[in-house]
Amino acid sequence: MAKITAADVNKLRKSTGAGMMDCKKALVEAEGDFDKAITILRKKGQKIAEKRADRDSSEGAVVAKINDDNTRGVVVSLNCETDFVAKNDSFVAMARQMADIALGTNSKEEFLAADFEGMTVAEKLTEQTGVIGEKIEIGGFKTLEAPFVGSYVHGNKIGALVGLSAATDVSAEVAKSVSMQVASMGATTLSYKDFDPAYVASETEARIAAIEKDNVELGRLGKTLKNVPQYISMSQLTPEVLTKAEDDIKAQLQAEGKPEKIWDKIVPGKLERFISDNTTLDHEKCLLDQRFIMDESLNVADYVTSKGDLSVTGFERVSLA
Repeated sequence: MAKITAADVNKLRKSTGAGMMDCKKALVEAEGDFDKAITILRKKGQKIAEKRADRDSSEGAVVAKINDDNTRGVVVSLNCETDFVAKNDSFVAMARQMADIALGTNSKEEFLAADFEGMTVAEKLTEQTGVIGEKIEIGGFKTLEAPFVGSYVHGNKIGALVGLSAATDVSAEVAKSVSMQVASMGATTLSYKDFDPAYVASETEARIAAIEKDNVELGRLGKTLKNVPQYISMSQLTPEVLTKAEDDIKAQLQAEGKPEKIWDKIVPGKLERFISDNTTLDHEKCLLDQRFIMDESLNVADYVTSKGDLSVTGFERVSLA
């Protein structure tokens, strides 16, 4: 029987991250053969991974990584089952190491097949499932390329990347601020121009129905009813729709007896209110149309242009939730 020394056990432990007793058992079973012991530990990980395949891995660590010239970024989440594991320093360190590897890949599949200290990333995940005893997997994987890419991660739970049209003296500041917006407000698209018309039509019908249902109860309680919008996105506000809205405003002012000479001072504000009331989907889902969290007098597009000749070219977001 091969003699298993403390140095052998420690070497295997450093190589795999497995516990001391698991390493010793693997070395004993492998009769001191280091490579065979690693195989034994990986097989253990595979068995545990199979048993825990259906478990929910909603905890973990989100990490963003940007290349040296700020033209490419990646944001990934290393998921586990419990907050206890997610907060472990070695787990977070592994997530960061994986983000470094992910930065050089173009897809989740390519990333999982990439080398991680002599094994693939996928094999490392399986190994660590055996070591930690929880389901460990890559949840989110997003990359972004642009003339300038910045990032922001909130509490290791939400990560965002933002691409800008140019690298200027303020690009780092702007990219971080807009990345914070993405992380906080959860936009799903850059602009209302990107919406599918069928999606907008479906959302319009659903939202109007929900408001009308609420108004039935509000009316029963004698409370102020909610405004029922005709539309929910700027993509629906065609020139014809806006012209009619302006005509309706003027007709209302005439009916109220307002002198025509002051209409020019009133109409723009009322038309702006009409647009605001009828673009709620844009305010929620479109990054450029959202109110900027650091200055709600601006939308995100206005904030970016206020910083010079810049525009947002794209964004990505990864969240554990």
